[in-house]
Amino acid sequence: MQSRVRPARIDAPQRAIWLALALLLVLAGWPALVRAQALPAQSLPDFTELVERVGPAVVNIRTLERVRSAGGVEVDPNVEEFFRRFGIPLPGRPDPRRGPRGGDEEPQARGVGSGFILSADGYVMTNAHVVEGADEVLVTLPDKREFKARTVGIDRRTDIAVVKVEATGLPFVKIGDSDRLRVGEWVVAIGSPFGLDNTVTAGIVSAKGRDTGDYLPFIQTDVAINPGNSGGPLINMKGEVVGINSQIFSRSGGYMGIAFAIPIADAMRVSEQLRTNGRVIRGRIGVQIAPVNKEVAEAIGLGKPSGALVQSAESGGPADKAGVEAGDIITKVDGKTVEKAGDLPRMIGSTKPGTKITLQVFRRGASKDIAVTVAEFEPDRPARRASEPGSAPAQKSVLGLVVADLSEAHKRELRVRGGVRVEAVEGAAARAGLREGDLILSLENTEIADARQFNQLAQKFDKAKAVSVLVRRGDAVNYLVIKPAR
Repeated sequence: MQSRVRPARIDAPQRAIWLALALLLVLAGWPALVRAQALPAQSLPDFTELVERVGPAVVNIRTLERVRSAGGVEVDPNVEEFFRRFGIPLPGRPDPRRGPRGGDEEPQARGVGSGFILSADGYVMTNAHVVEGADEVLVTLPDKREFKARTVGIDRRTDIAVVKVEATGLPFVKIGDSDRLRVGEWVVAIGSPFGLDNTVTAGIVSAKGRDTGDYLPFIQTDVAINPGNSGGPLINMKGEVVGINSQIFSRSGGYMGIAFAIPIADAMRVSEQLRTNGRVIRGRIGVQIAPVNKEVAEAIGLGKPSGALVQSAESGGPADKAGVEAGDIITKVDGKTVEKAGDLPRMIGSTKPGTKITLQVFRRGASKDIAVTVAEFEPDRPARRASEPGSAPAQKSVLGLVVADLSEAHKRELRVRGGVRVEAVEGAAARAGLREGDLILSLENTEIADARQFNQLAQKFDKAKAVSVLVRRGDAVNYLVIKPAR
């Protein structure tokens, strides 16, 4: 008889045990399943609505200047702003093939940048370096309307400018809170890189409080910023302006992943003064300062490296009159800690002139409070012209430059020992990128004391060889090379 394999029978108690085990397994895995289903789907942000809302208030800014039509080489206006901003020699003159026209002045394209509309009645914010020195400023909206703008005010130290177009009912941006920005937060830039209007780029906030200027801690981002983006808005995901794209770090002249924006909170404070006064009123106490490093802090018993080391106090200045001495370390201003040297000019600069403040200084192992009355920082102004009494006569050198001496007051303000101011420029010097208002600090590595010395040195150089000059423009210093005509 053939045997058959029969399935094992499971009685009722065994069935109950198996069902209980299965139920436990299901229950054990259920919370993880619930958690997995509760996680939101990860996706990249969508900027379309943000751009549609903010884009109409972002403008293109073109500048023109009147230059003589003789000599030089034409430069593409879409990239000329790049040359001007980063100190690279720019020709910026009409095509010599057109020939001289008897010295007539013609408006020439000077640069291109971006901006954004602050109010429906036509106030526009941009960078100072976009419009400074321009004879005409043209503002073009995304809907192709173009207006000639009037410059309301320029502040070089913060690189902020406000211009005004005569129009009403314009689209305008919403201002956000740059103090609440978080590192890693998504941000968007809209502007005109290389003259390409309404270009949108995106990235994240890389860092905050970067010290790249005397009066502003910058926002660092990895948003693609290029020449022409200057003055355009940095926007958060709520569609609010949180910064003004102003600078890039680059070894090549193009975008390399690091860009800097001016926090909108600081920019708005400046713009309000520009709209009210036409300039920014700042406080000063008349000290030259330096950072405090770890070794110095430990050696003198300060503890941690903080505060601002006073290298010198201006004779007769507010700090000097109050008793601040060279070697003092300013650690607090009205109870607020000076974490690093760069904090001090911002604190003092934002204080209204005439205000009495209390400085806490660390001197010879002990802290001391000193009351100081804040004075007004003198506004930017050119050195005295040759026609003014007491100034040295300006003379034209063989390099195509007319230079004049700096007044003692101007030297103190700029914190320079010598140098000369460029009063007029043409020929080889103009092609090298020098322009009126520049300060020449050295010529062929020889420090310049005054105009007489400069002109004597210039006469000695071989006209067939290139000459290097150290030039200060605003707060930046750079070398330019004046080359002979070929």
